[in-house]
Amino acid sequence: MAKPAHRYIYYGIESDAQEVGNFIKHLLDNNLRSEAQGGLKTPVCVWGTHGIGKTELVQALAAELGFAFAYIAPAQFEEMGDLIGMPAIVGEETVFRPPSWVPKEEGPGLLLIDDVNRADDRILRGIMQLLQNYELVSWRLPAKWQIVLTANPDGGDYSVTPIDDAMLTRMMHVTMRFDAKAWARWAEQAGVDPRGINFVLTHPEAATGRRSTPRSLTQFFHSIRHIKNLRRDLPLVQMLAASCLDNDTVAAFVLYVQQSLGELMEPEEILHAGDFRQEVYDKISNSVQQDVFRADLMAAICTRLSNRLTRSGTKLSAAQMDNIRAFIKMDFLPNDLRLSLLQDLVQSPNPALKSVTDDADIGMMLLERM
Repeated sequence: MAKPAHRYIYYGIESDAQEVGNFIKHLLDNNLRSEAQGGLKTPVCVWGTHGIGKTELVQALAAELGFAFAYIAPAQFEEMGDLIGMPAIVGEETVFRPPSWVPKEEGPGLLLIDDVNRADDRILRGIMQLLQNYELVSWRLPAKWQIVLTANPDGGDYSVTPIDDAMLTRMMHVTMRFDAKAWARWAEQAGVDPRGINFVLTHPEAATGRRSTPRSLTQFFHSIRHIKNLRRDLPLVQMLAASCLDNDTVAAFVLYVQQSLGELMEPEEILHAGDFRQEVYDKISNSVQQDVFRADLMAAICTRLSNRLTRSGTKLSAAQMDNIRAFIKMDFLPNDLRLSLLQDLVQSPNPALKSVTDDADIGMMLLERM
């Protein structure tokens, strides 16, 4: 499922979606401070392979920050007029009227220049002034507007236009990589089919193919969300998978369904169990303790539970906290997964989760591994 080896050219440190988001938010805040003091603003470019969610990340950041949002895909520009606007006579001068995509109201706002290096070279050259001065010919972006760009890597099989150093140095750069745990966190909030989330967590390599990407996998999971019994309708499921995924991914998902691995225990089942031993411990033990211990399944259950608990605004009853503590103390839970889950909980902004260490045994587990 992995792509052929290409000497892809990236810029900036390779980071997961959360790290990229924090990086962009810092630069946006820094730019606003600089602008308020009469200084320059620096655009940021997010590099990465196709379908990993670069565009969605930028859109989500704008919504989270309450920024106005504007979008252009310069690969669609055929003439310079699409970028700089059309000329008009004003008095005795010729000026350029800004195109319709140019924001008109003061920000804060975010202009996304998507897939910038898929544009023609002459369009790229035209964008350079916009990156430098936030203006083009006769018009400029309103105050408090900022620019974020996305790009696919050069040096491989992407149809992109090389960006020269003069343009590269007008921006700050970061490279976004796929991280299954970070994707699952987003997918939980986006309402992606839980069976699909479990599949990606147990088969993270499935998201790094040619056609199998986080974007195409999400499309596929959306197409099966109303199919209640995947095994019963497996021929249809396989046809849907083959329509948008690599053959290896299709085969892996079919096997996944045949083995009923999609039916892993949901976080809500753990939290609301009345008899933890019977309703949770025994069921998970039967799922993961096979001829070979299924650490991948156990890791998927832990990740889903962590994402559910660390979600903003989560409130837990005393009984639910008891179930969380019992889960952490399960004797077959590998220590690395136990520690990772504990760290997620105690580092969460939700103060209620820190009380998990009130249990003496759990507190000792954490101290021994710090």
